[in-house]
Amino acid sequence: MEHSERKPVRSYRDLIAWQKAMSLAEQAYQVTRGFPDDERFGLTAQMRRAAVSVPSNIAEGFGRARKPEFKRFLEIARGSLFEFQTQAELARRLGLLGGPGLTSLRGAAHELDAVLAGLLRSQRT
Repeated sequence: MEHSERKPVRSYRDLIAWQKAMSLAEQAYQVTRGFPDDERFGLTAQMRRAAVSVPSNIAEGFGRARKPEFKRFLEIARGSLFEFQTQAELARRLGLLGGPGLTSLRGAAHELDAVLAGLLRSQRT
């Protein structure tokens, strides 16, 4: 098995989970730009808020510098990810989201979920 050199984690910015969460939040902003104006305060705002919440909670938990609190914030981040996925599915059902945008979001969310789940497992004592 090949061993890859890992960089030490000095900041939340070094966490793969945070990096992937930031990418997902960017994607969320991009896809919701195409939503109708009457959704600006509805689904657009909710999806953006949930997507931004994921990297924000990862960063906040890391900043608490205590393992139990970091784990709790990772759980909150994962909950926000599930909320985002539900909102994306509703957008699909309403015909607001589809095609490559939806496929990309689903893939990114699935990958982020796996990374968050692994990070959560690593925090168990």
